[in-house]
Amino acid sequence: MMANLLRRPFGAHGKVHEITPHSAGWRYVGFSLYRLRPGETVGEATGAMEAILVMVEGKAAVTAAGNDWGELGDRMDVFEKTPPHCLYIPNGENWTAVAITDCTIGVCLAPGQSGHAARRIGPEGITLTRRGQGSNTRFINNIAMEAEDYCDSLLVTEVFTPAGHWSSYPSHRHDEDDYPRITYLEETYYHRLNPAQGFGIQRVYTDDGSLDETMAVHNHDVVLVPRGHHPCAAAHGYEMYYLNVMAGPLRQWRFEPDPAHRWLLEGEAKT
Repeated sequence: MMANLLRRPFGAHGKVHEITPHSAGWRYVGFSLYRLRPGETVGEATGAMEAILVMVEGKAAVTAAGNDWGELGDRMDVFEKTPPHCLYIPNGENWTAVAITDCTIGVCLAPGQSGHAARRIGPEGITLTRRGQGSNTRFINNIAMEAEDYCDSLLVTEVFTPAGHWSSYPSHRHDEDDYPRITYLEETYYHRLNPAQGFGIQRVYTDDGSLDETMAVHNHDVVLVPRGHHPCAAAHGYEMYYLNVMAGPLRQWRFEPDPAHRWLLEGEAKT
């Protein structure tokens, strides 16, 4: 069993998460998070990884891959639910961000092969989409799923879960490399709660029970999903956001539901 699936932020300022394939104990996904004050500058070299910068909140001036991309971001509170401003950066490049306002920047990472050019992603072309029904209703901002062909490995999306609702549910897994039935995708969940003092629950478990962890997630926590099913729920009175990063050997999202809960899919709205 993989221990330490729940990663608390290092603090409230600066680089508060740094998850690498090595530190996660897997092969593909990396995720970092910066929380900056106006005027602060951060930057990284992508190295062997491609990156998508997600302006979770706030505004920053970004240069990357030899270009000035100007000011990115207009969502000052993530729970405005407006489409995010993002930037794709291929491997072998550098990027720098200068905070214009207080801002939160997610850095989504996975192996790159230099096949794509740097480019803006959103807010144009990203539409908040409803998924599910009843207390399983949630709302999706797809940033870079498989329909978009400008990434080598990354699959990135945002999900807003209303208070008291379930998400990433009915339970499903994507932990075998057997396309088209199922694909192997590692995944991180970066969680936010509104109001911020709230909490949610995330369970990560396998069919055979060899992995079965249930965690209380708080504002700015990250959960690692190395394998197994991974449903989550927002406590009554607190809506939940998460930013997902997925990657594996094939850039396709194919999953298998938990057999015990497969019957729920019959009533799910397909999107």
